Amino acid sequence: MVTMGAVLGVMAVGLGLVLTPGPNMIYLVSRSVTQGRGAGFVSLAGVAAGFAVYVCAAAVGLTALFTHVPALYTAVKVAGALYLLWLAYRTLRGGASPFEPGTTAHDTKRRLFTMGLVTNLLNPKIAVLYVSLLPQFIDPSRGSVAVQSLLLGLAHIAVALTVNGLIVLGAGTIATFLRTRPTWQRVQRRVMGTVLAGMAVHLGLSGPTT
Repeated sequence: MVTMGAVLGVMAVGLGLVLTPGPNMIYLVSRSVTQGRGAGFVSLAGVAAGFAVYVCAAAVGLTALFTHVPALYTAVKVAGALYLLWLAYRTLRGGASPFEPGTTAHDTKRRLFTMGLVTNLLNPKIAVLYVSLLPQFIDPSRGSVAVQSLLLGLAHIAVALTVNGLIVLGAGTIATFLRTRPTWQRVQRRVMGTVLAGMAVHLGLSGPTT
């Protein structure tokens, strides 16, 4: 069975990862601001499902394919980069932004969940995280490697969902601020569009170990 030190180590790394702005955070904030906290939590459920897929894959060793089959990693990386570029385009075009209350169509719960799932699955760094991080905290002499992978993955998910849940709760208050300050809407639209495009370029140029 895993040690408490291993669990705490994974949770510490997970905390640093979730606090770093990325596609998941941006998507959750945008949905929470646009449609409210309820939509944010439905989106978070989709993100959680994405984490669950990666945890299960890590437990049975499937994520090792990303290191042994570079073409598969490249395909996921390109898909993620293109997705970020699409979000950047939507943010910058026509003066409207998904972070502005009431400017985008309200998505159904099914679409919110699906987009949260896709956003997480198209982030290859999550898969690489499970391939490079979990093995460092697994001790084969302490029992089943698959069970240890599962428990450590669940520890990471607990941290990710807690922090992202707090982000959803806080993001809802941004709507009122933006609604009464059009200048801030324009500024955040340009900033977020630039950030998304920069993330897409960084992801496209990054290697399989980043």
